Amino acid sequence: MISPSSDSLVKISNLSFAYASRPVLTGINMEIPRGKVVAIMGASGCGKTTTLRLIGGQIKPTSGEVRVDGKVVHQMSSDGLYQLRRRMGMLFQFGALFTDMSVFDNVAFQMREHTDLPEDLINDLVLMKLNAVGLRGAHDLMPSELSGGMARRVALARAIALDPMLMMYDEPFAGLDPISMGIVGDLIRKLNDALGASSIIVTHDVQESLKIVDYVYFVSEGKVVAEGTPEEIKASKAAYVHQFVWGEADGPVPFHYPTSQSYGEEIMTQSAKAASRG
Repeated sequence: MISPSSDSLVKISNLSFAYASRPVLTGINMEIPRGKVVAIMGASGCGKTTTLRLIGGQIKPTSGEVRVDGKVVHQMSSDGLYQLRRRMGMLFQFGALFTDMSVFDNVAFQMREHTDLPEDLINDLVLMKLNAVGLRGAHDLMPSELSGGMARRVALARAIALDPMLMMYDEPFAGLDPISMGIVGDLIRKLNDALGASSIIVTHDVQESLKIVDYVYFVSEGKVVAEGTPEEIKASKAAYVHQFVWGEADGPVPFHYPTSQSYGEEIMTQSAKAASRG
């Protein structure tokens, strides 16, 4: 377990969230230390992306709190939250580039929107960010001219445009081939260390994530069911973690959708219904 520390950039304490009467997160506790890369893993629908939205202040918790850089996010004013978000970077699923803007203008967007920097300095900074992800030569291309891996790298350059203290990645490996996946994973680690930032990776891609992260939280049905270093997670005997890490078909997450009838009973029932319709 990560030791409680004033050096944690993000601290989530007894956090719960529900949409109307449907609970999504229940009693979540997490810490994201400064300078570290932390993964939040779990099956689709377990509350991973909701956790990112709570950290970014898009939604407010039902109970508990999220502190970022010592500030309770849901208690901040609109202006305070706006200032905090300027210090955050977000890589959305599949990149979410502006399709009618060139690669250069996509990366320059935040600089033009949030700063008063002169255009010649923006030009230098954009090329520097693109060079960091290996795509300086693609600055004039449009998003439609990029491969999936290239688009994700441009989105990463855009996310780090303002040198954020916190980077959040929502399924950064989704839809990528193995080579692009490795490149993006390596960039996430290297850029985090170069910026001295903290990073949160929401993912269900276990093997790629375990290569680059410092710590892992496993979420299931809205609760943290396991946590530890990559080595501890790989060695875990917990049934859910073992099934998830090794991709087993059956376990706590069943292969078959639940039904009250046996296979034979279901066949007989459906046959009888077919006969009655005939």
